[in-house]
Order: sequence, then structure tokens, then C-alpha cells
Amino acid sequence: MSMQAATNTVDPAEVAKFEAMAAEWWDPHGKFKPLHMMNPVRLDYITRQIATEFGRDLTGPRPFEGLRLLDIGCGGGLLSEPMARLGATVVGADAAERNIPVARLHAEEQGLMIDYRHTTAEALVVAGEAFDVVLAMEIVEHVADPQGFLTTCQELLRPGGLLVASTINRNAKSFMAAIVGAEWVMRWLPKGTHDWSKFITPDELAAFIAEAEMSVVDRKGFVFNPVSWQWSVSDRDLSVNYVMAASKGG
Repeated sequence: MSMQAATNTVDPAEVAKFEAMAAEWWDPHGKFKPLHMMNPVRLDYITRQIATEFGRDLTGPRPFEGLRLLDIGCGGGLLSEPMARLGATVVGADAAERNIPVARLHAEEQGLMIDYRHTTAEALVVAGEAFDVVLAMEIVEHVADPQGFLTTCQELLRPGGLLVASTINRNAKSFMAAIVGAEWVMRWLPKGTHDWSKFITPDELAAFIAEAEMSVVDRKGFVFNPVSWQWSVSDRDLSVNYVMAASKGG
């Protein structure tokens, strides 16, 4: 285990923000409305990347059977649940303690077996956990040490494993969209949910991934259209929300 993995990258102030919103995770019109709106696009990207990397047929009933997946920063389980439905063995981990009972209750109501834990990525490394897939969606911009966090994610992956990480670019457009638009104007999120200085450019994220000894295999943008009120995946527009997939050498 590296020294970086032993360092706790959790930011207590960021955890407190999401604990305060925990009960609203499954309200599509509540404080997590942006995630509910984006979720179909996120799921489409994640499932296609996993299927490509592991040679799975998405038309089958449980295409991810046999894969062990970690959803780090799982929140209320918006990604953990569909991954479990697709057959993956899912561990959902979150540093915000109040998120876990919300996620557990909802999974039970849906008849899903998901291993939800109030823990950190670093603690999972110490426990010797290993996964085929690690999802780190909308979390990198909330940790205290992005490089240390991504190194920890790499250590949680089995050889040949896949990391999927999404975050927000740092530029004037992202400030207007993610903070002025989402927090101040639309009020989709409480003011202060995001710290623009913590946003990460695609080049920075790619460098963090390379330093963590993984290889970027794909990058895409998640683009919101205010006219159609829908999200889509873009090959070119990574100006605000974007995602990267990276592999750990076998």
C-alpha cells in the first residue's frame, strides 16, 4: 500500500454538505434534481464502457454477472441500484454517514442486495478490498487530495480493472453553469455545494490518472441543452461536465 493510500482524502466540510441533503436523494424534484436529470446519460456511458472493457453483451438479462463493482461516494444509490440490476456485485461506499441508511432502505424496497458501507476509499484499501470496476462519479471535485484519491482508486482495482470518473471542468463557462446557473438561478442545489476552485480540467484529471499508473481509454462530455431540457453525451464538448474511463494494466 502506498503512503498516498494511507492518507485520508475525505474533506469533512464537503461530507457535511451532503449529509444535510441525505433524505432527499430519491426525490427527482428535490436538491438532487440535476443528478436525476443526468442519470440516464451517466448510466448509458458507464454501462457501455464496462461492456466494452469486459466483453459483455448488454442485451442479456444480467450482463455484469461476476463483476465486483465499487460505487465510491454512492450517495443514495442512484448508480449502485442499476449496476446491481445488471448483475454486478455492488459495494456502495460513502463518507457521509446519513446517506447509508437512506440507500439501504431504498435498495431493500426495490428487492436489491447491495453492500452499503459508511467508509472511505482509503479504509477499503487497508481492508484489502479489490474490484473489477470503480465508479467515482461527481466526487473528485469534493475530495481534499484528488491525486491521492485517484491513486487509492487504482489500488482498489484488480489488474485489468476499469475506473470511471466524472467531474466538472474549471473555466468561466463552468462557473456560470454549475454555480451561477445551478445554485444561484435555478436553485437546483444549495448555494455553496460546489467550490469552483476545486473544479478540475480534463488535462489535470488525465495527469492525475497517469500519475496513479492508469491509462485513459475514453473521455466524453455530458452536455445540458436548456432548450430541450435534456442531457447528452458529446465527443467534443468537455467544457463543463465530463467523464473519463481509465484502465489498470493487467
